[in-house]
Amino acid sequence: MIFKKIIPISLLGRSIIIIFMPIFLLVIITAVIFYQTSWNIISKRLTESVVADINVIVKLINQDLEAEAISIARENFKMKINIQKNSKVDNIVYLEQRGILSKRLKQALINIKKPFAYDLSNIDNGVKILIQLDKDLLLVNVDKDRLYSETAFVFLLWMIFASILLLIFSYFLMNKQLRPLKRLSIIAETFGRGLDAPEIQSAGASEIRQTANAFNQMRTRIKRFLKQRTDMLAGVSHDLRTPLTRMKLQLSLLKDEKAKKELELDINEMTAMLDSYVSFVRSEAPEPIETINLNKFLKEIINNTNKQKIEINLNEKDIVKTSVRPLQLKRAFQNIIDNSIRYSDKLNIEIFMNDEGCCILFEDNGSGIPFKNYEDVFKPFFTLDPSRNKLKGESGLGLTITRDIVRSHGGEIKLDKSEFGGLKSVIQLPI
Repeated sequence: MIFKKIIPISLLGRSIIIIFMPIFLLVIITAVIFYQTSWNIISKRLTESVVADINVIVKLINQDLEAEAISIARENFKMKINIQKNSKVDNIVYLEQRGILSKRLKQALINIKKPFAYDLSNIDNGVKILIQLDKDLLLVNVDKDRLYSETAFVFLLWMIFASILLLIFSYFLMNKQLRPLKRLSIIAETFGRGLDAPEIQSAGASEIRQTANAFNQMRTRIKRFLKQRTDMLAGVSHDLRTPLTRMKLQLSLLKDEKAKKELELDINEMTAMLDSYVSFVRSEAPEPIETINLNKFLKEIINNTNKQKIEINLNEKDIVKTSVRPLQLKRAFQNIIDNSIRYSDKLNIEIFMNDEGCCILFEDNGSGIPFKNYEDVFKPFFTLDPSRNKLKGESGLGLTITRDIVRSHGGEIKLDKSEFGGLKSVIQLPI
């Protein structure tokens, strides 16, 4: 679980990790091996060389050649020496040093077989080494170049720099390769919201090109299917109006009142169904997107509603501006309001902002819908009335059209129980 939280979510981040992690591990392993082997060997050779030179100086001093020892140390050994008379190394305390250099220097100084002490705390100013002579104390300041090789660390720094440079290059190259995939996701989301998304130009790797081509083919098939469905419903609605009109004319000449009344019910039912088909076809028709004030938009719909049949209250918690297709969204809101008018006498509408965008609540005090039918009412031609009596205004397409419109805007509609005992419709729209 911790690993899943650490790993990046984006494909670019994961690709960089896949590329960079092996290089990073290689640098770490190389550095450890180098530190344990090469730097160990280099430190051993450097310290042994320095201690051998110090041993020469000690022998010269023991032979009363102090001036020659100072000259040789300065000119040939890159050392500065000083002799303190009647001093003891035990009186000087240095902090214990750690590391390979300290370890190798200590091992080499033991070979002199004299008491000693050393200080590596300020290696830039040289390494201080104290050697106990008979009664005197030899102070040796060794130049850091004699004990410290910077080329090893330059090598490590170069490896780290090269890895960082490779990481930067990998980021830009991978970002360029993933750009067509980002474009594909944007166009797919746009097309999924019902917008007229353009075709994707094939670019990038072969797999991305193949995905783009597959999306273009899917887009063409879906648009062709939607056009065929819309044209079919429009054609059926148009063709059926002519015989219905003739039936109405013939019905007016019918003298049998009982038969006339029954036929009128059937014709009115068919007319309501055809009106629903036409409304459904209109919801599929393309419409330009406009930026509107959703609060004013809802007020206009409410003002055009018959207030004699229902009491409508609007609660505006936030001022919302968003991009929508006004005619389609008006039809979606109107369908919900019409359902409330049909089954209740009070409707509360609330609009506010949340983390997902804007939310519009419709709550009435009607009879509501059973929980088991919350999804069924969104199916085409489904009605709770078993008799499917279209004279009540039910066509079975109202909520179907509403959900199609809301989803085409990238939103969602859900049903729940109202605080007033009726139905609560929750519409969530992006901003």
